[in-house]
Amino acid sequence: MLKLRKLQENSLFLLPSVILTLALGIYPLVWVLRYMFYDYAGYGQELFVGLDNFRRLFRDDLFWQSVVNTLVFAGGKLVLTIPLSLLLAVILNASFRGRNFLRAVYFMPTVISTAVISVVFYILFNAYNGMVNQQLMKYGIISDPINWLGPDHAMLTVILVAAWGAVGNYMLLFLAGLQSIPRDLYESASIDGANAVQRFTRITVPMLGPIMQVIIMLAVIASLKGYESIMVMTEGGPIGKTEVMYLYLYKLLFPVSTGSPVEQQIGYGSAVGFATALIVGAITALYYYFSRKMNRVF
Repeated sequence: MLKLRKLQENSLFLLPSVILTLALGIYPLVWVLRYMFYDYAGYGQELFVGLDNFRRLFRDDLFWQSVVNTLVFAGGKLVLTIPLSLLLAVILNASFRGRNFLRAVYFMPTVISTAVISVVFYILFNAYNGMVNQQLMKYGIISDPINWLGPDHAMLTVILVAAWGAVGNYMLLFLAGLQSIPRDLYESASIDGANAVQRFTRITVPMLGPIMQVIIMLAVIASLKGYESIMVMTEGGPIGKTEVMYLYLYKLLFPVSTGSPVEQQIGYGSAVGFATALIVGAITALYYYFSRKMNRVF
């Protein structure tokens, strides 16, 4: 009797979590899986179309362009973010005056809204009166203004902005990992004559191996899902040069402007969402496979 009463009390504690999971996790998933097979614009009549949405997906050049753009965006962001975060963490792990102030400065972009950061950088990179072009021309680095958000440079610009906003977060994680490394190892290595580079490559990097796997995993997933700054700065343009998967999906479900070439389509958007989740899951699984190889190295 006592066990039954204890079980009932525990069930009451779990009930809110179960309700939230069903309402915010299971129901939306079932809703998306159902509408993948319908032609539905969010209003009016639903028309069952079977696998037509997936046939259209394979012929959708804009979606496949968004897949390529996502890989370029994620790769560029990772190449910049991970090494720079690690370098900053190593520097700010040393003892010097003002260390805590610099940690706060580099972490600050993480707590600022991505929309606010994107608007600021949109103004800075403006081709006509942006501060970036003004400073480059002032010091003679360029002679004519560069259209940073044009077809040739838009992807590079959104990668730089995304990397700037993410460095502080990963730097903090690396700092936590660095502070768990025993100082005795560095002191022993110094006594044996190891220089700074040798201490970094033979002590710091191997000891950070486990946490580095987690950080890279988080960075890969976040990079593949990132679209907020792109939506604010370019809306996926010009001519689809910065269109990424999640932005394309967002436009299908919630068109961002009346001039957008993408119309609201709940049914097709559900199919795109399912395909996007499969692609992100496959890349994550691939990384997990290679991270197991890293265990053998570290």
